[in-house]
Amino acid sequence: MSSRPRQLGIVVAGVALVGSGGWFAGSQMQSPADAAAAHRPPQAQPVTVAVERRPLTASVITQGSVEYASPRRVTLAGPVGPPDSGSGDSGAGDAAVQRVTKAPVAGARVKEGDVLMQVSGRPVLVLRGSVPMYRTLGPGASGDDVEQLERALGRLGFDPGGSDGTYGQGDAAAVSRWYGSKGFRAQEPSFADRQQLGTLEAAVTTARQALLAAQNPGGAEESGGGAGASAGAGAGAGAGAGAGAGAGGEAERLRLRAAQQQSDTADAALSAFRAGYGTKVPAGEIVFLPDLPARLDKVSVKTGDTPSGPVGTVTSSEVVVQAVVPGSDATLLRAGMTARVETPDGEEVEGRLVALGDDVPKNDAGDDKDAPVAPDGGSGGDASAPVPIRISVPSGKLTENADGSAKVTIEVGASDGDVLTVPIAALHTSADGQATVRVRRGTTVVRVSVEAGLSAEGRVEVTPSGDTLKAGDPVVVGR
Repeated sequence: MSSRPRQLGIVVAGVALVGSGGWFAGSQMQSPADAAAAHRPPQAQPVTVAVERRPLTASVITQGSVEYASPRRVTLAGPVGPPDSGSGDSGAGDAAVQRVTKAPVAGARVKEGDVLMQVSGRPVLVLRGSVPMYRTLGPGASGDDVEQLERALGRLGFDPGGSDGTYGQGDAAAVSRWYGSKGFRAQEPSFADRQQLGTLEAAVTTARQALLAAQNPGGAEESGGGAGASAGAGAGAGAGAGAGAGAGGEAERLRLRAAQQQSDTADAALSAFRAGYGTKVPAGEIVFLPDLPARLDKVSVKTGDTPSGPVGTVTSSEVVVQAVVPGSDATLLRAGMTARVETPDGEEVEGRLVALGDDVPKNDAGDDKDAPVAPDGGSGGDASAPVPIRISVPSGKLTENADGSAKVTIEVGASDGDVLTVPIAALHTSADGQATVRVRRGTTVVRVSVEAGLSAEGRVEVTPSGDTLKAGDPVVVGR
């Protein structure tokens, strides 16, 4: 009897256990719709960034190249020495090819009066002046280039006796003294010049002798003829003698006129030659540069070369940074702004913006160091077109980094101390120009009207009305 109730309890427990397992299994089963609903992503929440109170500084940043300022090509204006001679005073017919006998040295500092190089043993000298050398300067020459030479000689201590713009004996003497101080002889008349002078002087002497003879025909033969005529006294003989005397007088007058013309022509030729005869400065022996001292940046010739074309490039000793900025940034810049210049090796100096756009001097060196600019030298009407700028740095700075690159930072504006700032992405402007930001307040988002100010570093200064916005408030920048 006791075993039957126990068996019944076991059966009931088993049935209950099976039922519980079925219920559990059924509760874990989902339809496809329920499964999809269970894997749906949560509803997107606004992305926010906290409002910050901080100072704000707006800057224009660009990359530039460090270089020496005012590059200028140097080209000889003509032969060094007389055009028909390679040595300066050789015989006629000597037309030796000119050769560089002492080349200029790259990196050298050139001051007024220095010898830049030598060609066929003759010097090429440097003077300050804006008028380029373009001809031989010597007796009889006049003009701005002569006055420029006279002023330079005076600065060097070789006073030519004034600067009237006409090359005279005082100029020639000053040139000779200047050349002598450099260990050279000034270009004196050549052998051919001396020969020509002698020929012209001889022609003058001969012409004057002929003139004297024509002026004093006197002669024993004419006297004898007169006596013969007298011996044949008679009316017919006297008339014939008178006619002969008249014909002879006309011939004498013609001879005298011809002799006078020959003498005048010889005198004029000698005077013209003497006007240009004397100590000269050949076209290739002086190089005028507008700014001295200068630095010889590049050299294009070596010893033994024929000096045709540019012989080198000079620059000033001033170091500048050349760069370009977009036209939209250029509108924020003005000459005189402070610029921070930083080189890759960590050297940092404070410079100054000295020129931008069309005010940046054009490169006269004929190389590729010019910054890219629009065809008209400015923005070309395109706000994104590059505009050149030039930064001047203190003397002696960045010289080791010349021909290198540098980062340029120019501060164009700053906030008045700490101000409220939000990311630019948080600022919204309506069609009527009203600026707003959206602020998350608990579970809701509200719009706050603000006035936008300085923008920099990806943030913008905002001024709310009243206390509707403060540091730490989360502003919406996206979802």
